[in-house]
Amino acid sequence: MKRIFFFSVLFISSLLSAKDVPDSLRLWHRGGMCALNFTQASFTNWAAGGENSVSGQALLGFYVNYKKDSTISWDNSLDLGYGLLRQDGGLVKKTDDKIDFTSKYGHFAFGKDWYYASLFGFKTQFQPGYNYLGDTAKTLISDFMSPAYIILAIGLDYKPNPKFSFFAAPLTGKTTIVLNQQLADAGDFGVAKAIYDTAGIKIKDGQNVRNEFGGYVRVQYKSELMKNVSMKARCELFSNYFHNPQNIDVNAELLVTMKFNKYISASLNLQGIYDDDIQIAVDNNHDGVIDGKGPRFQFRQVFGIGFSAKF
Repeated sequence: MKRIFFFSVLFISSLLSAKDVPDSLRLWHRGGMCALNFTQASFTNWAAGGENSVSGQALLGFYVNYKKDSTISWDNSLDLGYGLLRQDGGLVKKTDDKIDFTSKYGHFAFGKDWYYASLFGFKTQFQPGYNYLGDTAKTLISDFMSPAYIILAIGLDYKPNPKFSFFAAPLTGKTTIVLNQQLADAGDFGVAKAIYDTAGIKIKDGQNVRNEFGGYVRVQYKSELMKNVSMKARCELFSNYFHNPQNIDVNAELLVTMKFNKYISASLNLQGIYDDDIQIAVDNNHDGVIDGKGPRFQFRQVFGIGFSAKF
């Protein structure tokens, strides 16, 4: 919760910093949304069966954009998400956990809507993530800054209108950070794993950082589909020039928000990820025992109804 508070205050302060500037001089556009969703179910002598459960999810999204005529464009956004679920007195489990910051600066290049642009992106999570074995056992599979991804890219940005952006960067550095040494020693998220002697004693720690160089594409679209129904979609692609360039990393996300009135809304969040450097634990023979690891398509879907506000 301290991390959620820190990131929120840091970005909101930047949103409010220009509030005293006269309207005629304002080149900044800023705003965002926040939502709190909550569900609860309780059963007593219910013949059809069911488990008592309680869950909650918080979403925060902010943007601060700068545009000077058609010469300079600077877009900044921060998306935060965190959710928890508890069923029938069992372990508390995460349903959402995201920190995603992007800053893209562009200068007019040619034509009407093309900009020379540079992009900085940062992604990680707030809390440890686990693979749950039943209702009592769990195994650590991720943590704060484990992984964290940093993107530094230089390329061209096509922005024909405020709704659509196509950014292509042939010069891109991608850094994967795994600060949790347990995960780094296991070689998770593509970092070099620890080295052990024949007796099983570790003689060299796993690396905490992995650097890649390649090409990067980011497509973003947002629109109001109809009255009180808005959509934001994003797709990111990355190819490492020097290691399996045909295996393209994919991160695609869709958020649809439906407002019923000023404060009540529903949201649907879909996300798909494929990265062959991320080894997912699998049960190959379906006997309840993890017996292998391998790259897998990752999919997340979260639907919630609750309180929301735009500003």
